[in-house]
Amino acid sequence: MAKLIKSYIATVLFLLLILSLWEAGVRLFHVPFYILPAPSRILFVFFTRLPLLFSHGAVTLLEIGLGMFLGVTGGITLALIIFYSRFLESALYPLIITSQMIPIFAIAPLLVIWFGYGLWSKATVAALIVFFPIVVNTVDGLRSVNSETIDLLHSLKANEWQILRYVRVPASLPSIFSGLKLGVTLSVVGATIGEWIGATKGLGFLMIQSNAMLRIDLVFASILMLSLVGLLLFATVRIIELRLLQWRRPRTKLRTSGGNQ
Repeated sequence: MAKLIKSYIATVLFLLLILSLWEAGVRLFHVPFYILPAPSRILFVFFTRLPLLFSHGAVTLLEIGLGMFLGVTGGITLALIIFYSRFLESALYPLIITSQMIPIFAIAPLLVIWFGYGLWSKATVAALIVFFPIVVNTVDGLRSVNSETIDLLHSLKANEWQILRYVRVPASLPSIFSGLKLGVTLSVVGATIGEWIGATKGLGFLMIQSNAMLRIDLVFASILMLSLVGLLLFATVRIIELRLLQWRRPRTKLRTSGGNQ
């Protein structure tokens, strides 16, 4: 616990150092605010325009939430299909990997054409970004159970559903949560990219609009709000992980003052 607190203190101090140098540099060299605003100006705009940021942030959060749901549900479902079907694994896995070579910027305009400027096009972009790490990590997790354990369960007449429910799924949870933590950060990027391509609401839309009006301070304020949304989502996934995976925590050994008798 003390080590964790020290790491947080070091992070905060390093961040304060960067912000101080940024503030000093802007003031020393008289950089115009429409090119690079000072951190103090960004914070001022952030708090004075908080209702506007909350309004657009709620839209982006909804897009991220829907994208996460679609990406996680589809990713886990496909991972199970791939795991239990060698034929589909050989047919689909190369296509899934190849799909990651396509820039999301190339797909986003098509999604806007197909689904419009509303919620679904942004959620689909987020889901596509989340999909790959969920599939890969879930498949790896399902395969992490050693063959001796499976043979033992078969000898005890356990069927495949029981093995999946009581052994494979618990064993794969650490890998799934690794994919979730990666996916939840990428989903923020996906939703923002979708809003950049075409939107009428959301933090990404607010960034584009503010940039066109040379309100760079509001652009940075939007980035700050987007970062807070990402941190909140990551912390939520982390808390759920700690709650569900308590059995993975190392147990401290109790020692008597007199030692072993």
